[in-house]
Amino acid sequence: MLLVDADRPEPVRSGARELALFLTPEPGAEAKEVEETVEGLLLRLEEFCSLADMIRSDTSQILEENIPLLKAKVMEMRGIYAKVDQLEAFVKMVGHHVSFLEAHVLQAERDHGALSQALRKWLGSSGLPAFGNKLWTPAAPTFELPALYRTEDYFPVDAGEATRRAPSCQRL
Repeated sequence: MLLVDADRPEPVRSGARELALFLTPEPGAEAKEVEETVEGLLLRLEEFCSLADMIRSDTSQILEENIPLLKAKVMEMRGIYAKVDQLEAFVKMVGHHVSFLEAHVLQAERDHGALSQALRKWLGSSGLPAFGNKLWTPAAPTFELPALYRTEDYFPVDAGEATRRAPSCQRL
């Protein structure tokens, strides 16, 4: 700060006063700038809080609405998985029965069909046209088909019937 003598002329004194005013900080302008900055930060904080509240409420709504739907779908899928397991067991059982029947057919062909096939070839090669055109079947004993399963026992006709009836077939 300049010391002003009383002896000096007035223009120096007024210039010193102006310089002192110019160099002295203005508290109102700085305070206004800080206040505007604080107001901006508070506005951003309020926007952030409202956004966080909106996310919280959306999350609650999603949890309240979608979790029960997901639980219902899980229960539905468990039923479907049970049906798939039953179908796999049925296919396995049918495959076992097909193998069983195939073995019986091969045995029947060995027992009854091999002789008639050889005889038919031999008679056809002998040059007699009457034997070649005519199907000759020897009187063979009848073959009894074993009781295997009924599809209706595993897949009921009534759609409302959810449980599988006990199979009425013999297990092999």
